Amino acid sequence: MKQNVFTKQVAIIATLCLILLAGCSSTAESQTSEEEVQPILVQGPMPIEAENFADKLSDVEEETSGTFVFYKGKLDGYPVIVAKTGKGMENTAAATAVAIELYNPAAIINQGTSGGHDPNLNVFDIVLGEKTTNIGSLKTGDRADGEGIKPTNWIPMDLMASEGSAGEDPDAEKARFFEGDEDLLAAAKAVKDVHTEGKVVEGTIGSADVWNNEVDRIQWFHENYGTSVEEMEGAAGAQIAKAYDVPFLGIRILSNNKTNGGQYNPETASANQEYVFEVVKEYIDSYVEK
Repeated sequence: MKQNVFTKQVAIIATLCLILLAGCSSTAESQTSEEEVQPILVQGPMPIEAENFADKLSDVEEETSGTFVFYKGKLDGYPVIVAKTGKGMENTAAATAVAIELYNPAAIINQGTSGGHDPNLNVFDIVLGEKTTNIGSLKTGDRADGEGIKPTNWIPMDLMASEGSAGEDPDAEKARFFEGDEDLLAAAKAVKDVHTEGKVVEGTIGSADVWNNEVDRIQWFHENYGTSVEEMEGAAGAQIAKAYDVPFLGIRILSNNKTNGGQYNPETASANQEYVFEVVKEYIDSYVEK
């Protein structure tokens, strides 16, 4: 009788151990599965260009790396990270590389405000970056002392065209354009009607650590690069995303346009985030494997 009781006890303990192990295995698999889901990364340079979007997410946790702030949350249960990158090309390039290494995003949307280059675009219009280019990478003319400065004679310089000196390589004397990801573009176009404060168009986004206020200079970029708007971040994010083969799209709203007198309006930053929120939802629903 004692032996039978002992045998039953051993059997019960063994069964409980198997159940516990199965539960641990199931939990580990669940955690691994959740960790393997690649988030969507949404970038905004300044607080007004990032925090409104972050406020729309649920279960938000804040992480920092250097000066970069990452708001990790969920959109309808799917992981989305908002990166407050800081202004400028260097900040954006570094923040993009850090985010890719830390979070392995499925796609990156760089969004925020911009200044208009196209006189047919107005404040609150949104430009989808069919192309993004660095308009600050330039090679000046060869002019001696006393011969003056001729910015309209400057030519593009593609820093990625050569392993050697880009300044001495004639193949580098051209602009490099980073194309927006087709699926991200499709998602953005699918929901463009939700933005009622202006129109949504495809165009070319120009980026540089320069704030252009000279209308003739702005027109020069528009004519020579085909730029629709200018800002200070997108091309840097696009370049790093391409280096890591991560889908990328720039989405920029006009906050002002000196070519047609459009005055600066800070409310454009939140309007753009409202639109990008719908773009992210559409992209997750239509193009991301969950």
